[in-house]
Amino acid sequence: MNYRVLELFSGIGGMHFALSSSDVEGTVVAAMDINTHANAVYAHNFPETSVCNNNIQSLTARKIEKMNVNMILMSPPCQPHTRLGNRLDVADKRSDALQHICTILPQCTNIEYVLMENVKGFETSLAHESFIKALHLAGFHWREFILSPTQLFIPNARHRYYCLARKRDFCFSGAHILEEIPEELKIKEAEELSISDLLEPEEVVSEDHYLPDKILSKRVWLMDIVNSESKKTMCFTKAYTHYSEGTGSVYTHLPKSEIDSIFAEVKELQDKGEELRLELLKSLRLRYFTPIEVSSFMCFPNSFKFPAEITNRQKYRLLGNSVNVKVVSFLIKILCS
Repeated sequence: MNYRVLELFSGIGGMHFALSSSDVEGTVVAAMDINTHANAVYAHNFPETSVCNNNIQSLTARKIEKMNVNMILMSPPCQPHTRLGNRLDVADKRSDALQHICTILPQCTNIEYVLMENVKGFETSLAHESFIKALHLAGFHWREFILSPTQLFIPNARHRYYCLARKRDFCFSGAHILEEIPEELKIKEAEELSISDLLEPEEVVSEDHYLPDKILSKRVWLMDIVNSESKKTMCFTKAYTHYSEGTGSVYTHLPKSEIDSIFAEVKELQDKGEELRLELLKSLRLRYFTPIEVSSFMCFPNSFKFPAEITNRQKYRLLGNSVNVKVVSFLIKILCS
């Protein structure tokens, strides 16, 4: 089948990379997002694809029909369904675009396949109810998942909601949201990646990526510290490097025994001088993962590049809002099988 794709809320092109790596033959006809930085990255990596800096609410069923597409890949804003976004759900203006898609989807008779990604928690929202109702009205069968890259042997925890929908039924049960990959769909003999597999050479990591003294002395106790022996990293969010707690792991090359020894020594010096404690903490050589490393944890290919004008802060924000390419690629294969 000739898959012609409309990529909505397209970000930096994670869905496009996923399609390309899925072995499913398809063409992304157009991509649409209102984030100008994301669109610049997308266009830099896919210069042949039409990238529209338009509000998705400007779409109509007629416009989608004229594009001659039969698949929609989309990752709508997650903020309406997160704690930091106050979980305003459909009352959040950032939900309006998805609600618009739900309104026009039953009229889009040319669309036969849909893949949607969102944050874990979306599945309990009113927006989810609207989305499932729209799929039903449009005559789709669907399957829902909560999956993390760790289930595909990638050392990064990033639980996300996924929905696959198509006009013909699936060969596996969909009575409830699947949190495990069905046995018949599992990848046989999958390669297991380690953290060290995804690191840049230390000599190319600039000092800018090492934790500043202020963070070391005040915030290091809140951070998730990993080394090459660790099995996984925390989910990288758009606030990585900006906030210390719960935004992603930091790295040290030291073994766990040495990390534990240094922290024990720091605790013993609790009331014996800030400078000495700071020197000990600095010996941990803690650093943030670089944008290239974060993109590797999210399974972007080596060919993925940022334009020169995109700052590190913007890179982290864009990556934090993107998708895991390998997980989406795996799901596209299921969708089209």
